[in-house]
Amino acid sequence: MKKFYITTPIYYVNARPHIGHAYTTIACDTMARRQRMLGADTFFLTGTDEYGVHVERAAIAAGRPPEQWTDEVSAAFRQLWDRLGITYDDFIRTTSERHKRGVQALWSKIRDNGFIYKGHYSGHYCIYDELYVDSAGPGAPCPECGRPTETVQEENYFFRLSAFQEKLLRLYSEQPDFIRPETRRNEVVSFVRSGLRDLSISRSSFKWGVPVPGDPGHVVYVWLDALSNYVTALGYGSEDPSRFEKYWPADLHMIGKEIVRFHCVYWPAFLMAAGLPLPKSILAHGWLLFEENKMSKSRGNIVRAETILEVLGGDALRYFLLREIVFGQDGSFSFDALVQRYNADLANGIGNLASRTLTMITRYFHGEVPYPSPAAAHQTADDAIRKSANQAIAEYQSLFDQYQFSRALELAWSLVASVDKYIVENEPWVLGEEANEQSRARLATVLYTSAEALRIVTALVHPVIPQATRRIWTQFGLGNIGTFDLSSLKWGQLQLGTKLGKVEPVFPRADKSAVERMQTMEEEAPRAATAAEAPSQAKPSAGSHRTPAVPSPPSAVANHKISIDDFTKVEMRVGEVKVAERVQGADKLLRLEVDLGGEVRQVVAGIAEAYAPETLIGRKVVIVANLAPRKLRGLESNGMIVAASAEGGRPVLASFLEDVPLGARLK
Repeated sequence: MKKFYITTPIYYVNARPHIGHAYTTIACDTMARRQRMLGADTFFLTGTDEYGVHVERAAIAAGRPPEQWTDEVSAAFRQLWDRLGITYDDFIRTTSERHKRGVQALWSKIRDNGFIYKGHYSGHYCIYDELYVDSAGPGAPCPECGRPTETVQEENYFFRLSAFQEKLLRLYSEQPDFIRPETRRNEVVSFVRSGLRDLSISRSSFKWGVPVPGDPGHVVYVWLDALSNYVTALGYGSEDPSRFEKYWPADLHMIGKEIVRFHCVYWPAFLMAAGLPLPKSILAHGWLLFEENKMSKSRGNIVRAETILEVLGGDALRYFLLREIVFGQDGSFSFDALVQRYNADLANGIGNLASRTLTMITRYFHGEVPYPSPAAAHQTADDAIRKSANQAIAEYQSLFDQYQFSRALELAWSLVASVDKYIVENEPWVLGEEANEQSRARLATVLYTSAEALRIVTALVHPVIPQATRRIWTQFGLGNIGTFDLSSLKWGQLQLGTKLGKVEPVFPRADKSAVERMQTMEEEAPRAATAAEAPSQAKPSAGSHRTPAVPSPPSAVANHKISIDDFTKVEMRVGEVKVAERVQGADKLLRLEVDLGGEVRQVVAGIAEAYAPETLIGRKVVIVANLAPRKLRGLESNGMIVAASAEGGRPVLASFLEDVPLGARLK
């Protein structure tokens, strides 16, 4: 049996996952699902990267031991992948004992082969990217993330990277598909040709890392540590290397473009030095942009996958990311585009085709797949669908092998559109009402042709939208789609007389409120953020291995003094509530009209669970009057009501014992 070993990068535990991380993981999951359907013995690995000075400092800043910090954030990644239905076979953590043993075994092998020596490093280091920046001056910006570097002077072990320059260039030349796409390959070739210097691969100024074998005063450089996960998860360095021997080398490492150098230069050099086979291919995708910027907590433009799961479901996110974005290039995300794509392609496309086709078979043929009896006058139309379906099978497989997910899905949905047009032109609902044998035979042909094309599309796109296709397959009465042999897919496999299951919608149309609901959930999310989700100081990229962030400690606000000038920037004024009503579809929100003396402001406040609207009429409240307006559930809120947070988070409105004129400013 052919084997297929695929990996995501292991994600840095600086903050909880967002859709950028989900993008990489979903793409890998799609490939793993497809390979299983093609009969390959598939192994799919993901996990978390938990060592390094950056993690140690982040944990200290959050007031937690590094062990507790990494446990919490790693669990958040695993929980999200489970909720998304990610079919990983193993989840590696770099703090696990099996990983430590494997890293130390790899280090020892490289050392014994003569490629490690002890020296002294004096230069500059970016803690956010865990990157040595030798050419920088004191405080000069990191070439990767742009933040100031730190001066480092310490005893280190070095890896003879310079010895592998020509070997790496020969690898890139002889195996052009080793790095994809070509733009990334060209970048790596240019970097290596410019000259490779020996690489510091240990740190002695902190302890949060894997101890160097025989010299516990040093810990292994985080990139040697992290990259090793691809072999340690398979049992390299353990007493039972059978899984390593079975699955290594990896068939595909999928990564974000910002970590290409580490995977395409350092990693193959480490493996060469250890005498181990190299991965077959490394595929780098682009960044996921939101409002034309990389997603970043410091910009406030992070989108959580949980929000989309709550409103539209996991298949909507999977389909959008793989259909909307040309893999390998940067792509844009917006809630508007997500809902438009969901309605156009999923609700009105495959969802509508499944519903109308299977419902008509149920209505006109008692829920059994009918026998096609084509009339001569209609053979051309039927043949056209059959030819389109066979063409889709062949081209879809080829496009997926080239990681052209968007074009493959475009092809599948072209078949969906063709079948929709075929149904409209042949009017099976009219044929079903005509009481003659010829119409009955034609109806059977039209519905069989439509159902068989739908079955083929369902099988092809199952790795992309597994939940919906599983339901459609069950409605066909075909059992478990996950065990279907995709390599055998062809026209005519839908057995006549197959009894359909219960027909139910798989993609109900999303109404106009879907965008507003997701926007509101994202706006309200920071209020419930944990310390692990604290704002970052960085500009991360979607799906990155290391998304830079240094969370602030929970007590930072209490300990930090502000000046009177800072306080006077906040304009708080007295207002009186004139109108109060609940916001439809939002349990926590009230829409208020507040008189500030010279004007009446509309304010949307999350106090509905603590105050009935009628109790607020005529009440004087404090309003932050110079806050930038924002929309909640489609309503513009011009200000914020000041309230204290009582036990359990219940809001208590600030008020007055004395009579205070409207519009009076608090000082």
